[in-house]
Amino acid sequence: MTDFTGLELAQPLLRAIADEGYTTPSPIQGKAIPPLMEGRDLLGVAQTGTGKTAAFSLPLLHRLDGGDEGTAGRPHSRQPRALILAPTRELAGQIVDSLKSYSRHMHIRTAVVFGGVSIKPQIKTMNSGVHILVATPGRLLDLMNQGFVQLDKVEFFILDEADRMLDMGFQHDVKKIAAKVPAKRQTMLFSATMPKSVQGLASSLLNDPVRVEAAPAATTAEKVEQQVLYVSKDNKRNLLGNLLKDSSIERVLVFTRTKHRANRVAKHLVDMGITADAIHGNKAQNARQRALDGFKKGSIRVLVATDIAARGIDVDGVTHVINFELPNEPESYVHRIGRTARAGADGIAISFCDHEERGYLRDIEKTIRQTVTVMEDHPYHAADVETSTAKPPAPGGRGSGRGQQKKRTAPKPGQKSGQNGGQRPSSERPAGQRRRRPNRSRRTTGMAA
Repeated sequence: MTDFTGLELAQPLLRAIADEGYTTPSPIQGKAIPPLMEGRDLLGVAQTGTGKTAAFSLPLLHRLDGGDEGTAGRPHSRQPRALILAPTRELAGQIVDSLKSYSRHMHIRTAVVFGGVSIKPQIKTMNSGVHILVATPGRLLDLMNQGFVQLDKVEFFILDEADRMLDMGFQHDVKKIAAKVPAKRQTMLFSATMPKSVQGLASSLLNDPVRVEAAPAATTAEKVEQQVLYVSKDNKRNLLGNLLKDSSIERVLVFTRTKHRANRVAKHLVDMGITADAIHGNKAQNARQRALDGFKKGSIRVLVATDIAARGIDVDGVTHVINFELPNEPESYVHRIGRTARAGADGIAISFCDHEERGYLRDIEKTIRQTVTVMEDHPYHAADVETSTAKPPAPGGRGSGRGQQKKRTAPKPGQKSGQNGGQRPSSERPAGQRRRRPNRSRRTTGMAA
């Protein structure tokens, strides 16, 4: 299959795809769309940034609108025909934006509901009637309990980012919602990782599903170059500032484990004269959206985020992901670095590792089944971290060591590559410097939404 026309999608969808300039389905789209068009339940496993949203949105819109006939009909008040659950407000908003883009030539009404904002406009929207409802579990249950949403007309039930939904404690909410959805339905569940909790949820919700994978579960994107820099905890902010002197680090996501740390790191960068902002659960929705919009437009160079807040960040052109603090759950590492190298682009993931985080690094390497390259040549290298046997400060030390790691040495950040008439070997690049690769246009490698 070489283009979208081979997927037998309705003409209005093909027109919308053409409007966007897309020609070739991504692997997850090519594998998921055919069985979904046939009405099969589906369990999709794919990394972030590989096109999962389009993989379920296109067949959903095709079937909802009756194919080329365009028979979606008038939406029922308070009774959507399709329900999509997402773990965060940002991700829910991204999904709705994609749905509206793909359905621009259809008469499909889509709405989104999530917490952190007034419920009254959402009630008004539901009273007007929608075909597709995208929701976070908590706000949806609020609307259901108040009688403003009924799910007895739902024909299509979709869970996106199922692993993160369960990590955030939504398992009971999801089960309550699923119990209100008719048993006769088409169910789709998508996840970047496949822990036992997701497998259990899939077994309880899916009926004879097709399982499709764009890559093995918990693997990292091929085009993400991964590096780890050993550094003491006290020198992490200094190291971050030193790295950001490199102009090739153009648009960067910095991850912390806590909201408080995210605020402190963002303030430190602003004090250095770097445009930065933080995004996390304690921020008001308008502040989160303002920070995200600034990051998308390029007026903010660095966005500092916690794992939960970052789940809806789907921004093209993120050149680097920096783990200021390693996550205590290895699966979160996969999600974090998947924010770069999206839609066929390249990206670099840099992780700071102090003594207490060695256990986290071992867990990550065991989970992704590869060793992260150590970059030693930076001003704050802490050689004793590598041999540290300290246990991590929180649960997560399940893995064992991977043996001696391969090291790279490199010139200091800022030294130009390509001297002596050629490209600098990868083993001699400074930490964070991008490997030169041929440009690949997003427009010809599939839809990234």
